[in-house]
Amino acid sequence: MSNSLRDQLLGLGFKDAPKPAPRPQQDARKPQGGKPAHVGKPAHSGRPVQPGRPQSRPQNPPHQKKMSREDIDLAKAYAIRAQKEKDERIEAERLKQEEARQRREAKAKLEVFLKDKALNAADADHVRHFEYGGKIKRVHVTAEQLKALNAGALGVVQMNGRYLLVDAATLAEAEAIFAQAVALKVDPNAPAEDDPYSDPLYQVPDDLVW
Repeated sequence: MSNSLRDQLLGLGFKDAPKPAPRPQQDARKPQGGKPAHVGKPAHSGRPVQPGRPQSRPQNPPHQKKMSREDIDLAKAYAIRAQKEKDERIEAERLKQEEARQRREAKAKLEVFLKDKALNAADADHVRHFEYGGKIKRVHVTAEQLKALNAGALGVVQMNGRYLLVDAATLAEAEAIFAQAVALKVDPNAPAEDDPYSDPLYQVPDDLVW
């Protein structure tokens, strides 16, 4: 209405209509109803993102230097050498195990062969020393056995820590089965200095510690 009419109405006791109260401003992030608005929600590829942990970005693989022909040949040479050494170790171990197996079998065969063939006498009163395995060993014999032993008619075989006196034929068979077990084999035609213990007059006290 015009100002003159408004003034006339005010003069008659009328009052201006009350102005509406201003509406509170709404949070742009929260729509009406109290539900949070998802403003600018980024799209993702479907993989769950752990909160508080930044996503790792794929890195480009480092630039690899191309190997020269000389480097390639050297690497091949090292590989061939390593394989050869490995094969040699395997072969050496195989031979070692095979040798141990043959040794066990030969000893078992010799033990069976020597059963009841030992000539050791219970009343032997002489000691015959000899070298075996880098050490001085001894066997007790009678006077007659000592002469026969020095003449090559008898011999000594080691079996399970014992030194068995056997005849020449048995000694030859034992040597064919397992030569390492032959502890004393006298050659009557050999020089005396080759076996200083072959002299019957050479006696060593039994209580001597070697």
